[in-house]
Order: sequence, then structure tokens, then C-alpha cells
Amino acid sequence: MEYVILAVVIAVVVLGAISGLVVSGRKKKQLPPPPPATPQPSVTAPPAEPHVGEEAEAPSDEERRTVEDVTLPTAEAPAAEAPAAEPEAPAAPPVEVPEPTAGRLVRLRARLSRSQNTLGKGLLNLLSREHLDEDTWEEVEDTLLTADVGVAPTQELVERLRERVKVLGTRTPDDLRELLREELLTLIGPDLDRTVHTANGIGNGGDEIPGVVMVVGVNGTGKTTTTGKLARVLVADGKSVVLGAADTFRAAAADQLQTWGERVGARTVRGPEGGDPASIAFDAVKEGIAEAADVVLIDTAGRLHTKTGLMDELGKVKRVVEKHGPVGEVLLVLDATTGQNGLVQARVFAEVVDITGVVLTKLDGTAKGGIIIAVQRELGVPVKLVGLGEGADDLAPFEPKAFVDALIGD
Repeated sequence: MEYVILAVVIAVVVLGAISGLVVSGRKKKQLPPPPPATPQPSVTAPPAEPHVGEEAEAPSDEERRTVEDVTLPTAEAPAAEAPAAEPEAPAAPPVEVPEPTAGRLVRLRARLSRSQNTLGKGLLNLLSREHLDEDTWEEVEDTLLTADVGVAPTQELVERLRERVKVLGTRTPDDLRELLREELLTLIGPDLDRTVHTANGIGNGGDEIPGVVMVVGVNGTGKTTTTGKLARVLVADGKSVVLGAADTFRAAAADQLQTWGERVGARTVRGPEGGDPASIAFDAVKEGIAEAADVVLIDTAGRLHTKTGLMDELGKVKRVVEKHGPVGEVLLVLDATTGQNGLVQARVFAEVVDITGVVLTKLDGTAKGGIIIAVQRELGVPVKLVGLGEGADDLAPFEPKAFVDALIGD
């Protein structure tokens, strides 16, 4: 009996143990797996700094690896953007070499063909008639007047021609051509000084200053263009030039002059639009002195003869420039196509400034080549330059013999 009870107790204990094991196993299946242990970085203390006189020990390979293990990775810095390329400045225009001025009028003689047909050829045809009666001589006068020779020069020329033809008697074409050539040359004045005076002067302080040339004239005559072309003439003759853009009343006049200057390497002194012309002219001469330039060309505003105040200012420009020293030339630009109106302009300008020479433009586009004779008689100063086209090198020193030969032909 005791054995039976003992066996039952043992069986109960075994069953209880088995039940506990089963319950424990189920609980273990329901619990989530534990998170993996995070390895703790091992930090090695930096080696102690060596004392004075001791050498520092190099870190061992193990220490290097330890430091590398604990160094946190850093984000890569974004690549620096390349700076935007600055736009290239426009290249300066190449400096041109103007053609020589010697004999330029001879090379451009074809441009005088229109004047030649009306004046020279017309006179030769009339004088070649078998009988030179009063009607013929009146036609000679009309031809000369139409060519803008002027009343007084025309009467003088006709009188001399009549006398010489009467004495000559029999006239061959060559005789008439030579006769007309001589008389026209006499009227034009072959012995007048037609040099554009650009020699250095002596300033008011006793120092040498550049030659100063003022260019005056009414707007529309080609004054600014003539100033630029004159710069080319001077550069072609081996002179250094400074340009003064004192025409501040016409829009873009300074830009136009500066463009002309850049083409031949001449510096342009300019000011604000509407600025004081006298101040700019003064600064241009000052700059020319500083640069030791040979010539300073001053382009002035186109003065209307009805604007007394503007004409007075033109005189002021000249007076202010003369504070540096003398003005060597005052060139009046006239449009050859305006004829007698050009003479009216010439008179007004001559009253304000002392004109020393005349530049006749657009002579290739007119049949009025006789204006050269008329304007010289009116002002008592020579024509020094003539414009024979729109080209950059179509401004030529006036040569009376070449001009007359172009008028009457070979």
C-alpha cells in the first residue's frame, strides 16, 4: 500500500514537471527575439605628449586601426561650382593705316567729272566756236555763274579771255585748253599757302604745346566726318593726334568722332551730352600736352547763323583754348552743293572767329566747282582741303593745278 502511494506521488511530480516545461516553451515562442547587442567602440586614450628632449613615439598599427574604427564618416562636400566665365570684352578695332596724302587729289580726279562736264568742257566748247560773238560771250558768263564762280570773278575772267582770244587769232583746241587753264589757275591762286598748319606752338607758360586746329561749320556740311578724315590725313603724314569732341549739342556726335579716332589710333576727349563745349576743348588741349601729341583737332558744334548765342559760344571756345596757347588753324567746312548759301555762312563765321582756311565737302557731287574761286574771294583765305566722296580717304589736300587739269581734261 505504501508503495502504491509513493508511485502515485512520483507520477504527479513527473506530470507537473512536464507541464511546466511545455508552458515555458510556449512562452518562449511568443516572446520577440532580443535585439542584437550594440558593440561599444573602444576608445584608446591619445598618447601622452613627450616631454622636452624626448622624441614622440609613432602610434602603433593597432592604435591607428582603433582611431580609424571610431572616426565617424563625414558627408562629402559638394563639388565647388566653377565660376561663370566673364564675357570677353569686345576686341579693339584694328588700327588702320591711311593711304599717303601726297598726290591724293590726282588719284581722285575722276570724282570731279561732273564739275568737269559743266565748267571745263562747257567753256572749251564755247571758245572753240568759229565766231565768238556777244551771244557766245554771254553764254560763257552764264556757264561761269552757273558753276558758282561768282559775279566779280566771272566778269574778270571773261574780260581777260576776250582780250587774249582776240590777240591769239587762230585758235587750235590745244591753244584754247592752255589758255583756259592759265586763266582758271590765276583766278584760283596757285601761290596761296594751302598748308594745314599743325606745327607745335609755344604755350602761354613758355612750354611747347601741340598744334591746335579748330573745325567749324553748320550742321549737315560734314563737319564731324571731315574732322575724322582730317585725323586720317595727319596720321598718314606721321603725326599723333588727339581729338576733342566739343560738339555736345548734336546727338551721337562724340560717338561718331570717337569711332573715327579709334580707326587710326587717335584718342578722343569727350564729355556729357549737352556739356560745356569750351571746357571739353580746354581738356582736349590739356590731354594733348600731357601725351606730347603732335596735333589736337577740336570738332565744334554746328552753329546756325541765326543763333547769336551759339555763335558767341563758338568765340568762347576759341578764347578758352587760347589760355593754353595759340590756335594754329580755324578751318571752315562748307558744303559745295549749297553754292551762294555757303558764302553767307562763310561771312557769319568769319565775323566770329578768324577763319584761316576752308574745307569744301561734296565737291564730287556738284557741277559747281567754281565755288572754290568764289569762297576764296569772299573770305580772302585759301581752300586747303576738298572732300571728293564718302570713303575714309576721300579728303584730299587741295592742289590747284591738279584741280584745273581735272576740270578741263587732258
